[in-house]
Amino acid sequence: MLFFLIYQVIFYCIQPLIWLRLLYRSFKNSGYRKRIFERYGFCRKKVRPGGIVLHSVSVGETLAAVPLVRALKNRYPNLPITITTMTPTGSERVLSAFGKEVSHVYLPYDLWGSIRRFLNSTRPRIVIIMETELWPNLIYQLHKRKIPLIIANARLSERSYRGYSRIRPLMKPLLRQTTLLCAQHQSDAERFIDLGLRRSQITITGSIKFDISITPDLAARAVTLRRQWAPNRPIWIAASTHQGEDEIIFEAHKSLLLQFPNLLLIVVPRHPERFSKVKQLADNYSLSYITRQSGMIPEESTQVIVADTMGELLLLYGVADIAFVGGSLVEVGGHNPLEAAAHALPVIMGPHVFNFTAICKKLSSDQALLIIHDKQELVKKITNLLNDADYRRYFGRNAVEVIEKNHGALEKLLESIEPYLPQRRH
Repeated sequence: MLFFLIYQVIFYCIQPLIWLRLLYRSFKNSGYRKRIFERYGFCRKKVRPGGIVLHSVSVGETLAAVPLVRALKNRYPNLPITITTMTPTGSERVLSAFGKEVSHVYLPYDLWGSIRRFLNSTRPRIVIIMETELWPNLIYQLHKRKIPLIIANARLSERSYRGYSRIRPLMKPLLRQTTLLCAQHQSDAERFIDLGLRRSQITITGSIKFDISITPDLAARAVTLRRQWAPNRPIWIAASTHQGEDEIIFEAHKSLLLQFPNLLLIVVPRHPERFSKVKQLADNYSLSYITRQSGMIPEESTQVIVADTMGELLLLYGVADIAFVGGSLVEVGGHNPLEAAAHALPVIMGPHVFNFTAICKKLSSDQALLIIHDKQELVKKITNLLNDADYRRYFGRNAVEVIEKNHGALEKLLESIEPYLPQRRH
């Protein structure tokens, strides 16, 4: 209890710093200035109480949660669903995926009063947290109210485990107040157990990110867009790029244009506040570009398309021949390579893939992922893939097979959640 008291005092004391941080971030994304009261649990008129609350902190987790939410809506049509996020970008993804089918608010800061107001308003039957978001106050109050807490698609990298190990005496009681943790892999489970979770609180479901599928509608839209943009040109995509990567990508593209003058690059910055920066970089590198938002069709002289829209990454992968997945040439840890793999694309990533270690190992061991370390290697790999269509198809086919072999985690997760929800009508 002393830990919770100290934690609360510190969290309340740093609120002015948090307000300043929101203000600073709002200069790049005005969404941080909006809906401030939701961050303190004031959401009574914005949610339907008595159902499922699902929290996904980041854009990646929100995308992974989409099939889970759809499955829950199908199985429990009478239960309202509230999805919480932490960022305006995550909020936009929820609204674009579900519209008014679900309620959406920000998860409040982990303050005693804020969490109490939030739970009083939502009155959830169950709370599901995607991956690993451990908020002491939220966990404690759910446990006190006897509301089941499921941590779904849970993973714990070696790097995160080392950090949590330093506060093992604090982690143990926190973890033991969770109801069930559905781990992606055995290695994740063992790390959680070492931190104090009981084996009876863990089940291994696999990663629901493998339960990705390309709908016929999406495939048709991708084919149409490819015909509009570049029916006779090779295309590569650099997706979810971060600061420090775009420079490498543009330098590589300049080199590739010397060998493939009609090559088209689609660059998709990870964060919308960087759209203008990436456009400026394209100018700096003297690359002819258009933006996705402009609605323009690339001309023969167009060398780059800057994807400055939200929620279209899966569509844009379907337009490309080769995919580089960002956050991996800088120490961000990489982003989800399975979205590209689902389109049967050869996937390239940098060396920093600790956010997706197990997935990348599976792809690499099955010849479905190419790891590079610098611009020179990136240029070499893309050159080889562009020069050899059979080589491209080989990697793309392997990527789809990896997804098919690991499919099924979503069903296992739903079976694990089922005992904590009302009996379904068949």
